[in-house]
Amino acid sequence: MGGDRTRGKDGDGGVRVFMALPAPEVADLEPFDRCLADVVRVLGLAVAREPGTDDRLWGHRVRAALREACEQEDAFPAEAFEVLLRAAVHDPNPSFNRWFVEAALNAFGRGRVRSRLTDYLRTGTDPERAGAARAWYWTALPLDHPHLRPTDPAGNGPEANNASVGVRDWNQAALREFVTNEHLDVRRCILPGLPLRPSAYPAELHDLVEEAIAVARSHPDDYLRHRVEHQVRD
Repeated sequence: MGGDRTRGKDGDGGVRVFMALPAPEVADLEPFDRCLADVVRVLGLAVAREPGTDDRLWGHRVRAALREACEQEDAFPAEAFEVLLRAAVHDPNPSFNRWFVEAALNAFGRGRVRSRLTDYLRTGTDPERAGAARAWYWTALPLDHPHLRPTDPAGNGPEANNASVGVRDWNQAALREFVTNEHLDVRRCILPGLPLRPSAYPAELHDLVEEAIAVARSHPDDYLRHRVEHQVRD
């Protein structure tokens, strides 16, 4: 994610160029700034915001300190789970939010992270729903910090970290949200990860898949119309 274009292979092995996910129409950075302060406080990161530091540089410094903590720490406090997920959801950058998701995955388990993001999708504000969809993209990352363990061992384990855990619940919630929620950023963020094959859903949702395709194809937004045509070919 991120950049001007993303590339992929089509069914014949050719290269397809996707439009980049547009930036949020209205970006309120104040909630994310509070999230960064909470990450620093709860994890005790050795980074301080100097006077005059702009928001973008401050975010980069916190992410870098978090990556270092993932390499050095054996465990994160229980409070870190919600703090990391909230930062991932409120991070406006669909590439850099990865670092909060990755830390939460390794410290608290894939199942718990995916369940919480699904909660955000179902019950959050529209900016939080869009942010949850951006964060979901990274939940398939491999767990490459084996030394990092949750404070509560029950929050991790083979089943919680299975690659398919939580996917069905997310897909069904995302399909319903895409069709019923007219917020543009929510729809833009959900669509790239939304399966558009009826076989991916129970029979009672097959009509909703067709409705989602129709919504995207007829939408005035260029990104939605462009993206759906690529996805229905997959």
